[in-house]
Amino acid sequence: MQQTTMDPAEEPPSMLWGLDPVFSAFARLYVRDILVMTESTQVPGIYFYKLHPIYKVDVLGTVVYKRERDDFFCYGVDDGTGVINCLCWKNDLMKEEDPSQSGAQHGDVAPGGFNVVAELKKLRQTQQSRCRLEIGELLRVRGPVKTSRQQREIMASTFYKVDDPVMAAQVAWMMEVPRLYRECYDKPLQLQPNAAGDSSISSISKATNIIKDFFKQKSVTRFRPCDVQDFLQPLISCQPQTARADQEPVAGPSACQQLRQLLKEALQILQDEGVVYRKVKSQDEVYNVTAHDTDLLIAVKDVIREDSRREKYAEKGCHVLHILSAVRQRHSLNVSKATLQLVLKSLECNSDIVSTSEDHYTAF
Repeated sequence: MQQTTMDPAEEPPSMLWGLDPVFSAFARLYVRDILVMTESTQVPGIYFYKLHPIYKVDVLGTVVYKRERDDFFCYGVDDGTGVINCLCWKNDLMKEEDPSQSGAQHGDVAPGGFNVVAELKKLRQTQQSRCRLEIGELLRVRGPVKTSRQQREIMASTFYKVDDPVMAAQVAWMMEVPRLYRECYDKPLQLQPNAAGDSSISSISKATNIIKDFFKQKSVTRFRPCDVQDFLQPLISCQPQTARADQEPVAGPSACQQLRQLLKEALQILQDEGVVYRKVKSQDEVYNVTAHDTDLLIAVKDVIREDSRREKYAEKGCHVLHILSAVRQRHSLNVSKATLQLVLKSLECNSDIVSTSEDHYTAF
């Protein structure tokens, strides 16, 4: 492990760490990143991944070595990027004497035939089967990161064996973690943005809200950028001038260029949120408004209604990725997952479909 500490000049003040949602969560990081995270100079035991303060993690991997002591298990967990040591403490149920060996088999049968000793023995066996792993089995472990004897390890607060015969849990994990990296961990958190940054963020936020209000008031189904460009003109006109009177004018983008750039960024945000999408990408830049696109709603509802009747999806319903693939083939290749999620939410609110689990849907 490369033992490093954060440069005090770069480290954000500890009083601001709570502003980062990653700080309060179990970060699902790759083992390779956990092993090389820089440690805080302000608070030992706090680490930084791209300025995100982290002290507890969530790891899923294969056990590649194990040791057992009276009070704890020590597992080496390999997630495909590296191996980290996980210290898993035994609870009292696993350490206490086996009731079947205590000689108290008689007199512990409650009225109705409930055998307390037998049930407690089953509970112990279940607990041991979930916490006592062998090499090659899959382990899920959560807990704070510690550095002991120049070696970084996880002090498990929760750990258990994952039964994954068809690798469904591992595939779901491999899809979720890269998304978290893209949307959260790899994006630096600006805890102290400058005034110019605040102004830019405020303008974009106002622009998106103005466009959304236009959709609601006019019940717009389709539009072109030129249809909403004039609504954003006041945001350019009222931007503060940063140059002082005694300074020479500095060359910069014209008001028209600023307006086009602001509109472009606002439309990109609306696409990322799924509020709008382009059914056909062509030189004629036309956007469809998701909430008012009845053709898209009908296409999604038809896919769910037809496919949920198939034996493959009859019990659990259609997965959101299956629905997305079918809608792209039937309606438009440019439908994003965010757009589909808004449509699914609308259909569920109207009782046209129902969610059978977090990502599965079926028709009534």
